[in-house]
Amino acid sequence: MPAAAWTCVVALLPWWLGLPLVLLAVAGAVLFDRRIAHYAELCRRALRWGLPGLLFAVQRALGGDLIAWGAALLGALVGFSLVVLMESLLDHRVRRVPSGPPSPEWSELAMAPVGPPAQIIELARAHWREAGEAFDSAAGQARFESTGNGRGRFVFEQGMVIDKASPHYCFSPGGRWFAANLPGGRGEVLWDRQSGRMHRMPGWQLSGWEGERPWLARGVDGVPMPLHEALGLGPR
Repeated sequence: MPAAAWTCVVALLPWWLGLPLVLLAVAGAVLFDRRIAHYAELCRRALRWGLPGLLFAVQRALGGDLIAWGAALLGALVGFSLVVLMESLLDHRVRRVPSGPPSPEWSELAMAPVGPPAQIIELARAHWREAGEAFDSAAGQARFESTGNGRGRFVFEQGMVIDKASPHYCFSPGGRWFAANLPGGRGEVLWDRQSGRMHRMPGWQLSGWEGERPWLARGVDGVPMPLHEALGLGPR
């Protein structure tokens, strides 16, 4: 349902019917965050566009006079402030790390190897390309069907369709992963050609590839991490 239509639906409903829908969107944004990114983004959009409709329904229930409009504007200020606070807390959630074991004795430290074990990760750069109406790819023949405003869908010859994407795409060095920008640079969509799984990652940016594994970061200055950690699945 388009965003404007959703706003109109909530505005035309009685406020006591619209309020549970808005609260349901809040619950969905919290529960699906870091679990099912696509559903979490849908709930956030439903909240952002449903709140104006709810405020309009409230002022209509209050009589539509000047006092009702003032109450609606005050509700808009408080409501959207709470929405921004909720999204900020979800996007910057702190992962609590359990306390480690007790510190070893000095004799144990003296016998231990010097320096902690470390693994150096070198990420291969993602080579982004601009898709044409038809192009050759690591997945065979493909085409990009534009729907305007810098968005459209990728259609591959084996039947895979990736919609709501921008024409900017790339493949992993070995061709296992396909990546495309979400419209407006709002994140990435990743398709694992080996398993057939697709992940929509709003708010994440592809930092590069470690072998055939994608690494992503929150924003330009974020710390890169492998996909399974970005999805909240823990270490592998």
